[in-house]
Amino acid sequence: MAHDIAAARRSHWRKTFWLTIVVLCIWFVFSFGVHFYGTELNSIRFLGFPLGFYLAAQGSLIVFVVTIFVQNWIQDGIDNSYERASGEREIVG
Repeated sequence: MAHDIAAARRSHWRKTFWLTIVVLCIWFVFSFGVHFYGTELNSIRFLGFPLGFYLAAQGSLIVFVVTIFVQNWIQDGIDNSYERASGEREIVG
């Protein structure tokens, strides 16, 4: 029983780790990538604005908020699946 719980905890934290890595990569791209390539992106227009300006001013913020909600939704699914599998109310590291 203890081995099953330990295995479930390792699997839970492995999935949580990779979710965090993906979220950090998305954050990095929209924090630094958009601004780094802003000049090249400004040659494309979106809603009458240069794309680099639009992504820096609005797009990055939208992506950050959506990312937070999606990460929480996925993490809740991970937590709930391991809560049912382990029979524990809460899995702590």
